[in-house]
Amino acid sequence: MSGLELFAAAMGVTAVWLTIRQNPWCWPIGLVMVLLYSWIFFDVKLYSNMLLQVIYATLQLYGWWQWTRGGGAGHGRRLSRLSRAQVLNGLAIGALGSLLLGAVMATWTPAVQPWLDAALTALSLVAQTWMAQKRIQCWPLWIALDVIFVGLFIYQELYLTAALYGVFAALAIKGWREWSAQSVAQP
Repeated sequence: MSGLELFAAAMGVTAVWLTIRQNPWCWPIGLVMVLLYSWIFFDVKLYSNMLLQVIYATLQLYGWWQWTRGGGAGHGRRLSRLSRAQVLNGLAIGALGSLLLGAVMATWTPAVQPWLDAALTALSLVAQTWMAQKRIQCWPLWIALDVIFVGLFIYQELYLTAALYGVFAALAIKGWREWSAQSVAQP
């Protein structure tokens, strides 16, 4: 556990808490967190997760724009639900990305856990995109991914990061409940 990991974890909890509250400042704070974690994951040879953090940096900017200027009227996104077909398409894209990235990581890098790391990476991109679009289904996907991430980070002896992802899972449950309740209350 390092000071850098501790600071990144604190930024992560803050960003997710602000996301639940639908506060657009979650995105720039999240940007700082993902840039810090890209270095942490590089250092422990979780290359798919390092790549994920770099892509997250772009998604942080996309999410900030979506939440502040996106949507039909240009006043920011509103909470919405994906159709069953959209959920299945997103998960299929995540599965395909998992296979492709896993093959690359297993073949050409010394990555630790290349297939699991790739699957978590690809499906996290799906969840993050749904979050940027304020899709309620992002939360159950995050819950599942965060629980698996906990195991991976314990295996890598990133105990603070494992604890952080445990907190993320708990916050995702809270986010799912709150966003679901708010979507019912929306006109």
